[in-house]
Amino acid sequence: MMGFVSLVGAGPGAADLLTLRAVSVLQQADCVLYDRLIDPAVLDYCPETCERVFVGKRPGRDQAATQGMIMDVMVQRARKGMHVVRLKGGDPFVYGRGGEEIAVLISEGISYEVVPGLSSVVAAPAAAGIPLTYRGLAASFGVFTAQRGKGLPPADLEAAARVDTAVILMGAAAITDVAHALRRHGRAAWTPVAVISHATLPQQSQWIGTLSDLEQGTLNFESPATIVVGPTVTVLTQPVAQTRIS
Repeated sequence: MMGFVSLVGAGPGAADLLTLRAVSVLQQADCVLYDRLIDPAVLDYCPETCERVFVGKRPGRDQAATQGMIMDVMVQRARKGMHVVRLKGGDPFVYGRGGEEIAVLISEGISYEVVPGLSSVVAAPAAAGIPLTYRGLAASFGVFTAQRGKGLPPADLEAAARVDTAVILMGAAAITDVAHALRRHGRAAWTPVAVISHATLPQQSQWIGTLSDLEQGTLNFESPATIVVGPTVTVLTQPVAQTRIS
């Protein structure tokens, strides 16, 4: 009898930010394939008999080979009739390769479900007290990555320079290049920037400065880090003038 695969978003970091549905699915898992940034406390929801398979991708390794191994294990376990949980940080469909994994399941005739997770796109700024939109100041936000897959062209951040609030993921190692790109495409040197590392976890840290500060190339940040660029970064510490409506 063919098994079933659940692609589950584990949220931005803290175990208590899992959704109720994610917890329910983990409690029914026969096998869980989990990523590098998953809080170990999340795995406590799995039954004692659940097979736990670490499939985290470490920097410097062949990412394509690792992804191929993940897909192979996922399909093999499902063919054995197991309920497989593919546990991903954040949300499976936000830079999580969830779409690629589902395409393989479809081609193999394996049933699946997707359990959304809270992405660091919104969770990291919220944990740092930074609104992504703010009436009269920022009506839009965009999500970008500083990293592209092997063989692909570098990330193009031109659109990130135009949106009101830009959220950039996977950018800690290239943060100076990110700042240069945003400036080259028209962002002002004084534009506020926040960098939030380990969002929602006890070791969360955050830095607030400007694009000019990042361009100096003297700052280093721990990964995983979320970069937020735009006027809302400082709106709650330097509030804009408000018009009172009676």
